[in-house]
Amino acid sequence: MSTKYVYTFGDGKAEGKADMRNLLGGKGANLAEMNLIGVPVPAGFTITTDVCTDYNKLGKDAVVAMIKDQVVAAVADTEKAMNAKFDAKDGFPLLLSVRSGARASMPGMMNTVLNLGMNDDTVKIVAEHSGNEKFAYDSYRRFIHMYGDVVMGVEAEEGKHNPFEVVLDEMKESKGYKVDTELTVEDLKALVEGYKAVIREHAGVDFPTNPWDQLWGAVCAVFDSWDTERAILYRRMEGIPDDWGTAVNVQAMVYGNMGETSATGVCFSRDAATGEDLFNGEYLINAQGEDVVAGVRTPLEITTIGSKRWAERNGTSEEDRKANFLSMEEAMPELYNELNTIQQKLEDHYTDMQDMEFTVQQGKLWMLQTRSGKRTGAAMVKMAVDMLEQGLIDENTAILRQEPNKLDELLHPVFDKAALEAATEISKGLPASPGAATGQIVFSAEDAEAWAAEGKKVVLVRRETSPEDLKGMYAAEGILTERGGMTSHAAVVARGMGKCCISSAAGVLVTGTSMTINGVEYKEGDFISLNGTTGKVYEGKVATITPSLDGDFGKVMDLAEKNSRMYVRTNADTPADAKAAREFGAKGIGLCRTEHMFFEGDKIWNMREMILAEDVEGRKAALAKLLPVQREDFSGILEAMDGFGVTIRLLDPPLHEFTPNDAESQAEMAEKLGIDVSVVKAKVDSLHEINPMLGHRGCRLGNTYPEITEMQARAIMEAACDLKAKGKDPKPEIMVPLIGTLKEFQIQEGIIRETAAAVFAEKGVEVDFMVGTMIEIPRAALTADQIAAHAEFFSFGTNDLTQMGFGYSRDDAAKFLPIYIEKGILKNDPFQVLDQEGIGQLVRMGCEKGKSARPNIKLGICGEHGGEPSSVEFCNSVGMDYVSCSPFRVPIARLAAAQANLKQN
Repeated sequence: MSTKYVYTFGDGKAEGKADMRNLLGGKGANLAEMNLIGVPVPAGFTITTDVCTDYNKLGKDAVVAMIKDQVVAAVADTEKAMNAKFDAKDGFPLLLSVRSGARASMPGMMNTVLNLGMNDDTVKIVAEHSGNEKFAYDSYRRFIHMYGDVVMGVEAEEGKHNPFEVVLDEMKESKGYKVDTELTVEDLKALVEGYKAVIREHAGVDFPTNPWDQLWGAVCAVFDSWDTERAILYRRMEGIPDDWGTAVNVQAMVYGNMGETSATGVCFSRDAATGEDLFNGEYLINAQGEDVVAGVRTPLEITTIGSKRWAERNGTSEEDRKANFLSMEEAMPELYNELNTIQQKLEDHYTDMQDMEFTVQQGKLWMLQTRSGKRTGAAMVKMAVDMLEQGLIDENTAILRQEPNKLDELLHPVFDKAALEAATEISKGLPASPGAATGQIVFSAEDAEAWAAEGKKVVLVRRETSPEDLKGMYAAEGILTERGGMTSHAAVVARGMGKCCISSAAGVLVTGTSMTINGVEYKEGDFISLNGTTGKVYEGKVATITPSLDGDFGKVMDLAEKNSRMYVRTNADTPADAKAAREFGAKGIGLCRTEHMFFEGDKIWNMREMILAEDVEGRKAALAKLLPVQREDFSGILEAMDGFGVTIRLLDPPLHEFTPNDAESQAEMAEKLGIDVSVVKAKVDSLHEINPMLGHRGCRLGNTYPEITEMQARAIMEAACDLKAKGKDPKPEIMVPLIGTLKEFQIQEGIIRETAAAVFAEKGVEVDFMVGTMIEIPRAALTADQIAAHAEFFSFGTNDLTQMGFGYSRDDAAKFLPIYIEKGILKNDPFQVLDQEGIGQLVRMGCEKGKSARPNIKLGICGEHGGEPSSVEFCNSVGMDYVSCSPFRVPIARLAAAQANLKQN
C-alpha cells in the first residue's frame, strides 16, 4: 500500500480529523474537523508535514514527483466539490489558496499565496462569469504581487519600499486616490502589467502563466518558508521543534472582494487581550483576507458592542459611527447571526477560545480556518477560570492549558496612577495588546534589536508591521503602529509575545526616520510610553509599579496548589525579596547567598579587612565586626519566612571577588588599615587564580579558614535563637557549598554543630536546624550515598553542575552557544533549560543514591532551572520535594509543578 501524502476535505466529508494535527498540522486538522461537524468550508486538501521533512531531505524535484499523482487527484476532488475547473478554458475557474499549517500555531511566520490559477485568459473568464470585471482584475493584481513576493523572491531591498507597493502608490497618487477601492478597472489592468514588469526586472524571468506551474511553485515556497529566518526565530521563542515541519493546505478560493455583498474578516470567540467572554473581531466589506491582517486598511468591528467601544475610544460620535463605521451585526445582520452561531459551535466543540477567519462571497458565509487562539497571560488566566466555572472544562484542563512562562506578563510593572495623571497624552489608538511600555523610539526592527542589545529600552514604531519585523518586536518593550486593527499582524504577534501594542494610533504619521503626531515631530531616541490596555500614547517616561495579583490569578494559583506534589521556594538574599516571594506563594527559601550581604554599605571593608589579615587572630578580629551585621541579615530573612525552611549557603565565591582591585580602592584600604599600599597590592595579587571558579572557594574556604564557617554558623544560630525567644518559628538549614568528598562535608558539619551547641548553651534556647549540602560537582552526585549518610538535605546547584558537567564556562559560553543551537549541536542553552540527557542523569543519580542512604532526605534544586517549566517537570519526575527560583518566577514554578504532577499521574 502506497504512503498517503494528501488528505482531502470538502462538501461535508474529510479524510482527516482534529486529532491528526501532528500529520496534517493544526490548520489542516481543523479544516477537516469543521467539515465533519457541518461548518461551511471551501473544499481542498492538505499535504502532510511528513512531506515537508522529505522535502528538506530529498529536495524539490524528488518530492514533486513523489506526491504529484495524489495532488492531481485531490485537485480533481476539489473541482467536483466546488463545481469549478482548475486551469479552465471555459466554465467558472477553480482558483486556489496555498497556505502553511504547522502543528503549533505560527501566525504570519510562513508563506501564503491567494488567487492561484489566475492568468491573462483566466481573468477574463472570471470577469465574465462573475459579472464583475473590477473584482477579477483586483484579484489578478493581488495574485501577481503575492506570488512575485512569496515564490519569486521579489521583495523590498534594504531601506526601500516594496516595489509592488511603489507601483500602487504611484498610481494612487497620480489619480488622487486615498484608498485601493477607488481604483477603476482600467487602473487595475495597468497595475497588472506594471506588476509583471516588476517581476521581469527583479526576478529576471516572466511571471508564470501555467496554473500547474504556479501551484507547484507555491507549494514548494510554503515548504521553503519553514526555514526562513523569521520562522526559525519564532520557533525558538515558542519552543517549537525544528523537525516538526509544516503541512501545506490547498483550498478553493472564495472571495470577499466581489462587491458590497462580500466581505472578509477575523474573529475570536473571546477577547484575546483581556479574556472577556465576548465574541469580537474585525471585517472589511469588498476586501480580501490579507487586507485585514496586513493592516493596510483599518477594518470595522464585527459586533455592535465592539463598534461602540471602538467609537468611544476613538472619540467618534454615535451619529458618525452609524453613518460610516457600521458593525457587521448592523450592516449584515443575517450573516452576522450565522457567524455568531458558528463561532459558539466551534468554541463548544473545541472547548477553547477560537481564532477564526471567514469570507462572505456574494451573501454566502464560508469559514476558512479555526484554531485555538493566541492570548495574553491575563486572558489565558481569565479564560481558564471562566471556562472552569462555566463547566466547559475541568480543573485539570484549566491547569494544563496554562503556559507557565506567560504568567510572567502578569508580573510585569504597570503604570503608576499618579504618574499617569501627570503624563501628557499625545495619541490614542486601538489597545491591541495590554501592558505598559516606556522606551526610546526606533523605526526599524534592525535598530530595535541593536539598541536592545546595548541595554536600551525601545519602542518600535512602524506604519504597520510584517513578519520580517519579528526580531525587532521581540527586542522592543512595546509596539506602536500607524495602521492596522485588533487583528493585524502587529496585534496578533504582540499578544502572543505578551508585548504591549497600540495600533491605528490617531494623528500618527510615520516616515522612515521620524514620526509626527498631530504636527509634532518625534525622532529616533525620543522617549514615549504606551498603555496597551487603554490604547493611550504618552510623551516621555511614565513611572511604573508592581501589579497586584489576586482574583483569577489567585484562583489559578489555588488550583496549582491543590494539584501539586512539589512545593516552591525562592532564591532570596534580602528580607524584601523573601517577602515578595512569600506573597507569590513561596514556601521557604531554597538559596540564600550570604556573600551578597557583604557588598552592602561598609560591610565590604570589614570583609576586606578579614581577607587581608596576616593570621587567624587578625581574621577573627575582622569577623567579629561582621558577626552582628550577618546576624541582623539572617534575622530579617528568617523572620520574613517564619515557619518555613530557609536554606542558607555558607560563603561560596573566591576571596578575590571581595578585594579592592583598582589603585584608588587599594589606597583607600591601605589608609583604613594603616598599612602601606604595597602590602594591600601584594595580598590582592596573591589571591589571583588562573581558574577561580574551580579554585579556592566554597567549602575549600571554610576548611582552610574554619573561623569563617564558625562566624557564619554563630550568626545564623544567634539570629534563630533570638527569634524563637520572641515567639517566632525560625527554620534554618545550613548548606555547605561545593563539596566533592565526604570528608569536606564532615569537617564543615562538625564546626557548624559545635558552634550551634555553644550558642544554644549561651542563649538557653534551642532551635531545630538542618545541615546539608549543595550537589554541584559531578563527583558529589556520583558519591551521593556516602554524603547522604551525614547530610540531611541535598540542594542541586545545577548552574555549576552544568558548567562542570559540560566543561563550559558560564561566563564565556555565550560566545559559542548560539552557534551550537543554530547548528543543532544543542537544542537549548543548558544554563537556561536543564540538560535532562546528561546533567539530568547526574541529578537523578544523586537523588536515587541519596534516598538509598537516607530515605527521608530532603531534595531540592536551587539553580535558575528551578523556574523553567520543563526543568521543573524533570525535578518532579526524580522525586524532589521542592524547586527554588527567583521571586518573580515563583508563580511560574508553582504552575509548572502542578502541571508536572498531573502529567506524570
